[in-house]
Amino acid sequence: MNRLLTAAAALAVIAGMGAAPTAFAQTAAAPAAAPAGAASTAQAPAASTPAAPAASATGQVKPAGDILETARASGQFNTFVKAVNDTNLTQVLKTAPNLTVFAPTDAAFAAMPPAEAQRLQTDRAALQKLITHHIINTRVDSSKIKGAKGPVPSVAGDQVLLDGSGDALKVDNATIVQSDVMASNGILHVVDAVLSPGAAGATDSASAAGASSNASAQAGQPAGSAGASASTSNQ
Repeated sequence: MNRLLTAAAALAVIAGMGAAPTAFAQTAAAPAAAPAGAASTAQAPAASTPAAPAASATGQVKPAGDILETARASGQFNTFVKAVNDTNLTQVLKTAPNLTVFAPTDAAFAAMPPAEAQRLQTDRAALQKLITHHIINTRVDSSKIKGAKGPVPSVAGDQVLLDGSGDALKVDNATIVQSDVMASNGILHVVDAVLSPGAAGATDSASAAGASSNASAQAGQPAGSAGASASTSNQ
C-alpha cells in the first residue's frame, strides 16, 4: 500500500483479504479453547498486569456500538479517530465485520517523535498504512494471544507480532493495557504505544545476536577464531 486508498477501495481490500489466520507460532491449546463467554472475564487479568495503571488513569473503555463509535465515545482516542477519518478508513471500522483493532491512546500518539508525527500529517498514504497496520482482519481476543508468540498479517499487508508469552500481552513494541473491548463488528484492544512495524522483530534479532556473542565469549574465543587457531597449530 503506497498510495492513499479511497473508502471503497479500502473496504474492497478488506473483503478480498479473507480472514487472517488466528493460529500462530507457539499457540497454547488451553487458552485457545476458552469458552466464547470468557470475553468479560478476560478483562480482569488484563487490568492486573503491570501496565494497568495507564488504562485506569484514563478510565476503562466500554463497548458503544461499532469499533469506531466505541473509540470515539471513550474520549481517549481522538488522534486515532481523526487519523481514521483523514485516511478514508471510517467505513472500514464502522461496517467491516470481525476486525481486531489495536487502538493507541492519545497519550501514545503524543509520545511519538515530533519529526515522525509531522511527516505523517503531510503524508496521508503513509498515515493510512500506519493505521491499517493496527488492524487484523479477524477476531483475535486475549485468549488467542495468551501463551502464544508469533506474527499475524495486518490489513496493511505486513505482519503484526503478537506476544502473550510473558505476564503482559504485547503487540509489536506496545503493551495491551486493556483487552477484549467487544464492539459490534469486532474487538478493540487498547495499546500504550503507536505500533512500529518490525520494532519487536528487530529487538528479537538484537537479542539473538547478543546471545550468540555471549556464547562465543563463554567458549573462550571470538566467533570465527577457530579456523585461525587451527591454522596456527598446523604451522
